[in-house]
Amino acid sequence: MTLFDDPHQKELGEAGWHSRGYLPHFDGRAMPQFITFHLADSIPRRVIQRWREELKSLKYEQERIVLQRRIEKYLDQGYGDSFLKLPQVARMVQDSLLNFDGIRYRLFAWVVMPNHVHSLLTRFDQYELSDILHSLKSYTSHEANKILHRDGQFWIEDYFDRYIRNQKHFEKTIQYIENNPVKAGLCLEPGDWLYSSAWFKKQK
Repeated sequence: MTLFDDPHQKELGEAGWHSRGYLPHFDGRAMPQFITFHLADSIPRRVIQRWREELKSLKYEQERIVLQRRIEKYLDQGYGDSFLKLPQVARMVQDSLLNFDGIRYRLFAWVVMPNHVHSLLTRFDQYELSDILHSLKSYTSHEANKILHRDGQFWIEDYFDRYIRNQKHFEKTIQYIENNPVKAGLCLEPGDWLYSSAWFKKQK
């Protein structure tokens, strides 16, 4: 799978960045993006707000990188109810993500962790990333609450996204996503985790 370097990368600047909550997003045009969204109780909103306050002296892209690393480290500690550790819920979320592969976006890699989801995808031109994620999260939260016999907020309102710079970044992001269960101590090999692109690759 090849991702060609983007000749317009230098022209991006801040164009295409927006915020619908407490995290900034890039949705200027269709390009591969690393996306993370997590359960509502996995990171308190006040924690992320505090981190942003601590990092405000950094340049914009530096702030995003450090913030993303802090979020991912926090998530891997497994705070909250971790509803996605239940096979029926994890499978439903994975199936929902796969359902629109080739229709609304091209999905390159994914993993459903106990309290968050990582994916690498390129949206198709006629769809906005924010709309894709709103639809996915709305459907899966409704279905998960039915499975769990509960009410209330399931996902955090926002999501984290980071565009892919080049081929090397693309390959490293896939490796990071698929190795996340190993790093979190959930399995020994990436292909052992059922709710991931690594498991699907292992079956071929």
